[in-house]
Amino acid sequence: MTVVLIAALVLFAVSVAIFFSGLVVSRGRASGTLSRIGGYGFGGTTVDSDVDSSEPFLSGIATRLGDLAGGRMGSLTELRRKLIVAGMYGTPARKFVGYQILLTILLPIIWVLVSQAVSANTLIVVLGFIWALAFGWFAPQFYLSHKGEKRRQQIDRALPELVDLLVVTVEAGVGFTGSLRIAADRIRGALGEELRLTLQEQNMGLAMTDALRNFSDRCATPGVRAFVRSIIQGETLGVSIGQIMRNIALEMRKRRRAAAEERAQKAPVKMLFPLVLCIFPATLVIVVMPGFMQVFDKL
Repeated sequence: MTVVLIAALVLFAVSVAIFFSGLVVSRGRASGTLSRIGGYGFGGTTVDSDVDSSEPFLSGIATRLGDLAGGRMGSLTELRRKLIVAGMYGTPARKFVGYQILLTILLPIIWVLVSQAVSANTLIVVLGFIWALAFGWFAPQFYLSHKGEKRRQQIDRALPELVDLLVVTVEAGVGFTGSLRIAADRIRGALGEELRLTLQEQNMGLAMTDALRNFSDRCATPGVRAFVRSIIQGETLGVSIGQIMRNIALEMRKRRRAAAEERAQKAPVKMLFPLVLCIFPATLVIVVMPGFMQVFDKL
């Protein structure tokens, strides 16, 4: 009976994979045909496809699942905003939803196969199935939120370096846009990516103030908001950019010092749990157990 069930599940998974593979391949062939027709000079419009023929197999399945489920889930604006905050600009929101659905489908199937192979208890199989469903759906969301928060922290840590570099270049006679370009070429990591994106928006015709506002919306941290707000106010009121940069640098140093003091004050509380749960029991076993052993021997 177990062998039959495993074989049935495997055949079901293979059939689902073949079905979605057929959808992806047919869509890719249609897109390739339309692109070749456009290459011969006809005046028709080329239809862009969401699935590239060179796209990996699982990625194509995720795209198709996201297309099917995207219309039923309503607006994906919040998910798209989270993807931008996490720096995943090349991942469409529908594809991310497709990966969620794919993981939610595959994990319970894998759990059932493993539990049937080891002849697990029925209650354990049911609980594991529910846990696999929940993990498959919520784990990508947790990963996305964690990556976005980590990226914001990286930007906040690198912001004082940007301000110091802008102070030096602006006081040397370089304009603010030129100073921002120099900083974007020298700074690596998440902050450098955001600066290059801001400059690219400015090159495409967007005003610098609007590009900076978009930068503040993508990286909604207190440091970035203060930096952008000060720059926009200085541009509006005609205040010296060099003086603004010095004030921002002083504020950033105070903010970093306050954050370090806050983390130092949180350290004893964070150390309390491993101290009570891990270190104290081991110490008590080493110190008290010999005495108990001697008392039991005497009794």
